[in-house]
Amino acid sequence: MPAALFGILLSALQSVLGFVLRSVIIKFVVFYALYFVVREFVPVLINYGLFSGTGKATALTSALTSIPASVWYFLDLMNFSMGVSTVLAAYVTRFIIRRIPLIG
Repeated sequence: MPAALFGILLSALQSVLGFVLRSVIIKFVVFYALYFVVREFVPVLINYGLFSGTGKATALTSALTSIPASVWYFLDLMNFSMGVSTVLAAYVTRFIIRRIPLIG
């Protein structure tokens, strides 16, 4: 009887260990590698001038400065600046994730 119980416990331990090694550790390594690549890739893009203040960014700035003060009052009530920055960050994140070959 103890040999059968030992076999069951060994089988359970082997299946749990197999699950951890096959899925958890592999996923951790893959996602850490993706995190490291994105973390090191964004400063390279900034150094190449991808996020410089030319082009559409200056057009957006000039469009926002032409909004009258009465409209800015309501935009401030709705916390427009936080909403716009959150939406833009979400779009940039979606763009970056879709360009990663393993995920997108």
